[in-house]
Amino acid sequence: MNPTTHPRVGLIGIGLMGHGMAKNIAEKGFPLTFLRRRSMPDAGNDLVTLGGKAAATPREIAVASDVVILCVTGSPDVESVCFGANGIAEAARAGLIVVDTSTAEPTSTATLRERFAALGVEFVDAPLARTPVEAELGKLNTMVGATDDSFAKIEPVLKAYCENIFHVGPPGAGHKVKLMNNFIAQAICAATAEAFAAAVKSGVDPKQLVRVVSAGGVNSGLFQAMAKTLDGDMGGVKFQLDNARKDLRYYTHFTESMPLTSWMGEAVHQTLVQACAMGLGDGLVAELVTAAERVNGVKITP
Repeated sequence: MNPTTHPRVGLIGIGLMGHGMAKNIAEKGFPLTFLRRRSMPDAGNDLVTLGGKAAATPREIAVASDVVILCVTGSPDVESVCFGANGIAEAARAGLIVVDTSTAEPTSTATLRERFAALGVEFVDAPLARTPVEAELGKLNTMVGATDDSFAKIEPVLKAYCENIFHVGPPGAGHKVKLMNNFIAQAICAATAEAFAAAVKSGVDPKQLVRVVSAGGVNSGLFQAMAKTLDGDMGGVKFQLDNARKDLRYYTHFTESMPLTSWMGEAVHQTLVQACAMGLGDGLVAELVTAAERVNGVKITP
């Protein structure tokens, strides 16, 4: 990779987050190749207008790129695009860098890193925080697990779509920090939904609870996003409930692998599992309030 020129960037996964990332990468002057989604053949036409080129397979992406960014759902998807048929590994070469921005299982990340290293490819974990809104604005957060050398190589690319870049440790540290971050986030959301149910069932107006929490140290952006459900707004936390369930499953696998006791992690995970079992998984995280209503026989939302 020539440090005096923009590296060629490939992006696999132009969904809600990936589209904004790809747009900003192209707008910042990086030669972009993206994977065209078969189910959405017109997706990415705006990226072509910005100079991006569409490819049909992950292998084609790897051939055309110095840095390949993955923005897919989870570990099975990452493993497939890396080592499946027509995967990145088929075009592996020394100097290629693969950056996984998904929320993934640390054990899978470690295995992929070792397999790629044997092919001369660097595999970096750089999962994301914030929402598709910030992705479009180029203001995501990322937590990077990488050697100092690898981090220096990819930092200019990360700056194209991130406002805050945290080099949190050696390879693997990024995905571990992301799982801990998401555990804390979903614990707040699950606890808030339960507290709203407790308020209603005990005869307290949950908006009075919001007033008290808003003025103290318990307050947070996530609490305020969940509080919007009291006015019928279920879109405050723009994250799919089933993805949250998946992330907490990864977190509990992570704690078990050490091993580490995780009473809270298991409770939050099962809260999400229960909500998804009710058929709410395609909705957003605020549907935890709907689940709390059904389980407890109360009415929280208007």
